[in-house]
Amino acid sequence: MSTHAHLDADIREVLTAWSAPTPAQERLRQEYLAHVDAHEQASAKAGPPAHFTASCLVVDEAGERVLLTLHRKVGRWLQFGGHIEASDAEVAGAALREAVEESGLPADALTLRPALAQLDRHALGSGFSRCTEHLDLRWVAVAAAGSEPVVSAESLDVAWWPVDDLPPDTEDSIRELVALATALACG
Repeated sequence: MSTHAHLDADIREVLTAWSAPTPAQERLRQEYLAHVDAHEQASAKAGPPAHFTASCLVVDEAGERVLLTLHRKVGRWLQFGGHIEASDAEVAGAALREAVEESGLPADALTLRPALAQLDRHALGSGFSRCTEHLDLRWVAVAAAGSEPVVSAESLDVAWWPVDDLPPDTEDSIRELVALATALACG
């Protein structure tokens, strides 16, 4: 079995250092810390059915557009993200790797903001085999001007969306993440 011990330790460190922006995010932060302490391999896909994932919302330099993927399994427009791999050096790096893989943008076209942006805990549908719930850690990356995405095998489409005209079925947690991302991009 591959080890995720260094990643579980990184999750603990990231969560301990992070100042949650709202009481709801603070509750999630506490739940996440309890979860990583209660489970070995908490960041491994083969770990507990509820496990950590890493994701990344890509925003343009002006903070006017976000890059979303029409997820093949979910059928909705989402940020980039997925399972943390044992080969990832850190969880933020896993979020950036997912953004690169799913957006088709080169790594040097993305600048990852160093601070964690948001937590989101969500149950999964039947299309996800043994996974029942994702405890997502979300970062923001700023794309270089002129960055053009390429659709990956995990997506039905990838497109830039104006921050004030997101797809109608966009989840509230993603709308909140977009607001955080545009503030970070412009800050």
